Amino acid sequence: MGELRIKPGISASPNEVFGTLDSNLKLIESDCGVEIVYRGDEIIINGDEADRAANVINEMFTVVESGQSLDEQKVNYILSLSKDGISYTQSSLAKDVICFTHKGRPIKAKTLGQKEYVSAIKKNDITFGIGPAGTGKTYIAVAMAINSLKAKEVEKIILARPAVEAGERLGFLPGDLQEKVDPYLRPLYDALYDMLGRDAALRLKERETIEVVPLAYMRGRTLDNSFIILDEAQNATKEQMKMFLTRMGFGSKVIVTGDITQVDLPRGKRSGLIDAMHILNGVEGIAFCRLTDSDVVRHPLVRRIVNAYDVYQRRHPEWADEAHTEKEED
Repeated sequence: MGELRIKPGISASPNEVFGTLDSNLKLIESDCGVEIVYRGDEIIINGDEADRAANVINEMFTVVESGQSLDEQKVNYILSLSKDGISYTQSSLAKDVICFTHKGRPIKAKTLGQKEYVSAIKKNDITFGIGPAGTGKTYIAVAMAINSLKAKEVEKIILARPAVEAGERLGFLPGDLQEKVDPYLRPLYDALYDMLGRDAALRLKERETIEVVPLAYMRGRTLDNSFIILDEAQNATKEQMKMFLTRMGFGSKVIVTGDITQVDLPRGKRSGLIDAMHILNGVEGIAFCRLTDSDVVRHPLVRRIVNAYDVYQRRHPEWADEAHTEKEED
């Protein structure tokens, strides 16, 4: 077991670096398997990974000195990079991080398509993310929203989804209206809980800083200084899509996500997402990002499933019509 003594020599306040009740130091002790004592202006580190712990502490001082905030998520990310000998403050990886999960896992674009998607969101007021399941459309959109909220670029986040009856009848589900539609909103809650933690997400929801609502609840509102996401937009009708897009107010940003190969609308109802792709193409301030099977970041089998369905549908175009007919009969 080795002992290492360091004096960071930077003007950043140790209290800001170490966290409340030395919580950040405890994270380092747990991850590196060391003991850390702060005495005067000297930090004493004991353990086999004392060198890595010292590097992390020096990085933390540099981060605070540069004016950046230092929370649990960022400390965990600095620790994870240090395992590979990568410096957070010197690496371009830090710049690519959208935000961190509540467990400290960095959320970044993993494919070229996702990088273009993130870039489009930054540059445009309205961005459409269109692609198959597993391409990170919704997850990245929620991550961008949380990043904007933390940076105080917006005052609230609004997440909406059409409550389309895909094989079920809302009327037969137990509970009041909110309880009936909550299952349709579950993927949005899952993304929020992953990034913020369940308790923090529920607190923000109680304060109405974050709203998770069915699309129908958006009618009649004007949303200023908000980050607004419409998920599963392929199941919005053309009337609903126009209604949603015209809710946008000053200082707001909108992301619309959907998969045009998985439309659950009844036969005769045209998807508002497909209409928007034709009507709004080329409008200044609006970007369309098309993600493909190469952007699928779930289990490798998901990509093969997406490909198999695409191939089958091309060979049997009548299959989609049969699926709509079955929905109507149900």
